[in-house]
Amino acid sequence: MYKTYSMELAGRTLSVDVGRVGKQANGCAFMHYGDTTVLSTATASDKPRDGVDFFPLSVEYEEKSYAVGKIPGGYNKREGKASENAILTSRVIDRPMRPLFPKDYRNDVTLNNMVMSVDPECRPELLAMLGASISTCISDIPFDGPCAMTQMGLIDGEFIINPSQKQWKEGDLNLTVASTKEKVIMIEAGANEVPEAKMIEAIYKAHEVNQTIIAFIEKIVAEVGKAKHEYTSCAIPEELFAAIREICPPAEMEEAVFTDDKQTREGNIKEITEKCEEKFADNEEWLAILGEAIYQYEKKTIRKMILKDHKRPDGREITQIRPLAAEVDIVPRVHGSAMFTRGQTQICNITTLAPLSEAQKIDGLDENETSKRYMHHYNFPAYSVGETKVSRGPGRREIGHGALAERALIPVLPSEEEFPYAIRTVSETFESNGSTSMASTCSSCMSLMAAGVPIKKMVAGISCGLVTGDTDDDFVLLTDIQGLEDFFGDMDFKVTGTTDGITAIQMDIKIHGLTRAIVEGAIARCREARLYIMDTCMKPAIAEPRKEVGQYAPKIISLQIDPEKIGDVVGQRGKTINEIIARCNVKIDITDDGMVSVCGTDKDGMDKAIEYIKTIVTDYEEGQMFEGVVVSIKEFGAFVEFAPGKEGMVHISKISNERINHVEDVLTLGDKVKVKCLGKDKMGRMSFSIKDAQ
Repeated sequence: MYKTYSMELAGRTLSVDVGRVGKQANGCAFMHYGDTTVLSTATASDKPRDGVDFFPLSVEYEEKSYAVGKIPGGYNKREGKASENAILTSRVIDRPMRPLFPKDYRNDVTLNNMVMSVDPECRPELLAMLGASISTCISDIPFDGPCAMTQMGLIDGEFIINPSQKQWKEGDLNLTVASTKEKVIMIEAGANEVPEAKMIEAIYKAHEVNQTIIAFIEKIVAEVGKAKHEYTSCAIPEELFAAIREICPPAEMEEAVFTDDKQTREGNIKEITEKCEEKFADNEEWLAILGEAIYQYEKKTIRKMILKDHKRPDGREITQIRPLAAEVDIVPRVHGSAMFTRGQTQICNITTLAPLSEAQKIDGLDENETSKRYMHHYNFPAYSVGETKVSRGPGRREIGHGALAERALIPVLPSEEEFPYAIRTVSETFESNGSTSMASTCSSCMSLMAAGVPIKKMVAGISCGLVTGDTDDDFVLLTDIQGLEDFFGDMDFKVTGTTDGITAIQMDIKIHGLTRAIVEGAIARCREARLYIMDTCMKPAIAEPRKEVGQYAPKIISLQIDPEKIGDVVGQRGKTINEIIARCNVKIDITDDGMVSVCGTDKDGMDKAIEYIKTIVTDYEEGQMFEGVVVSIKEFGAFVEFAPGKEGMVHISKISNERINHVEDVLTLGDKVKVKCLGKDKMGRMSFSIKDAQ
């Protein structure tokens, strides 16, 4: 027998089947919300994984094409690697759940969420988030839950709880909030310049909804939850910490870590590690975990100094931003480039413009989104952190950072009608010591302006960190965290925006939630910092978008035609449009509503293509003048092509003012001539005159 649990959530019924399927998983929740169905499972290995000093958690979000009644594209006709949306969803599930597992737990855990049916009114991503929490809570896997997640939209100033796919796409806010019973534990947002106060209101409305879901989950756990299993703790023995402190007293560790140079700090820690390795040469058990022990000792030292003395490793004040620098046009011949430097974090961004036909095609479960016009890609090579590693393409972290910077800039991009280009920006990480995604946002904003993209406002981003003590009131917020403060701190709160409001948020934490005072303080601190970055660094480098695209960028001319004339421009099997493209050396895109975009680098060729198109779609009237080419000669006259695929006939009597016996006496194939339209002849063909055009 299985049990079904239901609750009303945002006007729809959320139901969970427990014990119906997936009985061999540690925990399984068969989730239903409207007609959206997701199977969520949680499984764990019996023993810890050998040789790891981290919690090996894997979160998967599987998009099945059958969920929307489609067969996958490609030759294999089966699902391939995870889509970008699937990767981003997996990250959103991972971030709030990971801190709730025991810190000394090293068993492999996999949370799998398989989308089996999609109702456009109920987003599958939300159901997977809830399913991952429920399946883990009812399992025997140690977990300090439950946690719940709610999505919030904003349309015409009104909040929408758990919006539909269409509302999510068209609204001014895409907010996901995860909560425990007491606190907010994760925030992810994309926003159309939503003011800080409105954002905070939305966050805590979602937090309130989460409390009703948590009560629902607690009821399920009380009835069918399994007892949590025992596990082998991988905590560092206190005896090892004591031995390390004898070799390296706290004062010596403080001196080693408190420097503004990352390489110097790493060198100091290496020396301490080598000293300990010599002392513990005969103790293989301690040597195996020495690296983790030194890491934790370093972490405790830094946290203590920040919390008690407000002393940061590089000597900065709590609100101080590292030295800033910005410049544009650092790479020749590309369409736009900019470099942004903040301390030892440095990003170079390159912008490329192309016709709309080169927008990214998306084959996902949201049928409202089939293409993406703006693409931001982020690369993080090993040399940026002084490591030697073979590049194997972007991982989940790189995809997540790129998506965050992309989301930050979408609200300020011009519409397709204003700027009919596909846009790609690529952030290359030259050097990294904390918050490269926020540096990517700043550099890509400047790169777009340098490329002549008429963005509406400047966007900047910054990250705020946190160190907490023993009580909710004992905490320190850190503006512009470097890598060490991210690793050893409790929070990475990233906010991007304009002078008027927020465009994106991504919050990661390592503790069991944030108080409202911390959330409000971090958002306020980030606003202050991003305005400072714009005024003192970005605006001096480039204050506004350039008036025109660069020398090497393609130029685009747009023309609106009657949609019923599209077939005339395209021609049979594309013959006409391909002829225009070949003659004028351009690219041509035509939308279903008749918007024609001609793209090229040669203005004369583009103008000629526009002239051809105008000629083709014109309703011809008697008296109009055209230029054409003689393409066929007959006994009774000549045929003149006045636009690709468009011909008219000049009768022999209309070629010259003087009588001629043979057309060839006056015209040869390929001659360029001016003609005057005489209307249509008895056969319905366009009739021209050369002699009346002189």
